[in-house]
Amino acid sequence: MPKILVADDESSIRRTIKDILEFEKYDVELASNGLEAYELFEANDFDAVLLDIKMPELDGIEALEKMMKIKDVPVIMISGHGTIETAVEAIKKGAYDFIVKPPDLNRLLITLRNAIDKTDLISQTKQLKKEVDKKYEIIGGNSKVIDLKTMIGKVAPTNARVLIAGENGTGKELVARQLHLQSERSKSPFIEVNCAAIPSELIESQLFGHEKGSFTSAVKQRKGDFELANGGTLFLDEVGDMSLSAQAKVLRALQENKIMRVGGEKEISVDVRVIAATNKDLKSEIKAGRFREDLYHRLSVIVFVVPPLRERKDDIKLLATHFIEQISLAAGKKTGKISDDAIELLKTYNWTGNIRELQNVIERLLILGSSEISSDDIEKFVKPLMIG
Repeated sequence: MPKILVADDESSIRRTIKDILEFEKYDVELASNGLEAYELFEANDFDAVLLDIKMPELDGIEALEKMMKIKDVPVIMISGHGTIETAVEAIKKGAYDFIVKPPDLNRLLITLRNAIDKTDLISQTKQLKKEVDKKYEIIGGNSKVIDLKTMIGKVAPTNARVLIAGENGTGKELVARQLHLQSERSKSPFIEVNCAAIPSELIESQLFGHEKGSFTSAVKQRKGDFELANGGTLFLDEVGDMSLSAQAKVLRALQENKIMRVGGEKEISVDVRVIAATNKDLKSEIKAGRFREDLYHRLSVIVFVVPPLRERKDDIKLLATHFIEQISLAAGKKTGKISDDAIELLKTYNWTGNIRELQNVIERLLILGSSEISSDDIEKFVKPLMIG
């Protein structure tokens, strides 16, 4: 039941609004002046506030200002002395809406319902963001992982370009995501491009977009990933697999902060932070003529090296527990368990597929193993499939 605070110095209006709202299944608290309203607001969790402007002790505008500083709750101002200037002032100071007395009851109820719906939507959005942020959390207490997190904290607030090196499955995308989430660009897009998964003849269209008719299948204009990431972060995963022609265009985009769509003639300004990742030794690729040295220097202002799992086996228990919770929650099942003996056995493997391989193994064990994953389950369902 939504909880509403009604603050008005006229007892007849307080009582009338209370009766109407309680009939509509709202839980209502009353205040006779601005100071009482503020104290109730501070001590309770309300879904919305109806606040008169002209009140003793503390007027409505002053109470509104104080309320906005402590909680993000919609406040609807009501006044029998309403003017456009007063309404504008109230909205500027954070009021959700302004209603003139005597209030039209239908409008009051609709406004109140919309305000609560907005609050619910904001709350759901915050919860979803927390869940997304947790999805990209870097798990581990190993000294190399702690150093990695510390470095992310230093680099994220800057606009420096970053090159993330590491084997497949080590969590390079998590590093890129954390650099974005901890930056001032976090409210803007994070666009990921897997350079290895896109054919060389399509990578330029993917990155820079194309104009209608620029090639046979270009039936309409399309924005590229540089444009889509404008104001945010562009993550070039497996950048070592990018064609030389695309590398040249990426280099130009980084130098000039401008791109041109395939088949286009107009330059488009972009504000993008580029983070790249690779599992290849780019210096060897440069020597072999497969990667541009000038692009390498543009991308590698800061270089992160993500350690393989075999160098941080002390994190296996933390990671396994995390994956068990994550997979169990997604499946809507009770959180599984894993024995200490099973953890110790997992630490003996080489983990050529790194953290991604461990995640897959945990999922397999939750499906096929005992209610508490044991060392026998490891011997039966993991050992025969391990490589290396």
